[in-house]
Amino acid sequence: MTIQCKVKSIKPLACNTYQILLHPETPVSFKAGQYLMVVMGEKDKRPFSIASSPCRHEGELELHIGAAEHNAYALEVVEAMKLALEKDGEIVIDAPHGDAWVQEESERPLLLIAGGTGFSYVRSILDHCVAQNKENDIYLYWGARDECQLYAKDELIEIAAQNGNVHFIPVIEQKADEWQGKVGNVLQAVSEDFDSLAEYDIYIAGRFEMAGAAREQFTQNKGASSDRMFADAYAFI
Repeated sequence: MTIQCKVKSIKPLACNTYQILLHPETPVSFKAGQYLMVVMGEKDKRPFSIASSPCRHEGELELHIGAAEHNAYALEVVEAMKLALEKDGEIVIDAPHGDAWVQEESERPLLLIAGGTGFSYVRSILDHCVAQNKENDIYLYWGARDECQLYAKDELIEIAAQNGNVHFIPVIEQKADEWQGKVGNVLQAVSEDFDSLAEYDIYIAGRFEMAGAAREQFTQNKGASSDRMFADAYAFI
């Protein structure tokens, strides 16, 4: 359904990446891992994962939008949000959408894989599971171009330190001298760390080609079950 929202705040998270808090005029009921559509025109609705979790979002919806200059699709949304904030106006969303939400009844361990701002999708799932005191092991792999793009790294390190079942593995493509973690492709990092993924529920957010490659690689080489792999991309590819 379409809902009017106030733009409560816009805050930079990293280079060309913004945290946007929306306050909908009526509460939005959603599941961890779903997304909303920002209505830019009658036939122009643009999807963004909801980064907040449904159990403790306090009525607000959080988005993480990567809006580099070459990405007009996202940049135009950020500009519309900024204008609404400045003018005390509203934007319209259509929510909720997506069927790649967390399978709460499952007792299988979770593997969360994010590329770039796809992190917002897995953040909602992670936060919801932690808030619900789920004891399943949770492995979160977050791949980015460089360390600067891992804007929630410190938060995730703290969550992992406070929850023995949460394991955070950051992966960057461009190694810096002081970087001590994994370097390269995030899917390759997962493949190197797991002999088998047969017992895992796998949640993926990133480019469509990344989600497609993950399904192919993990089902063929790691025993993953395609019906236990979840991504919004799988509704389209």
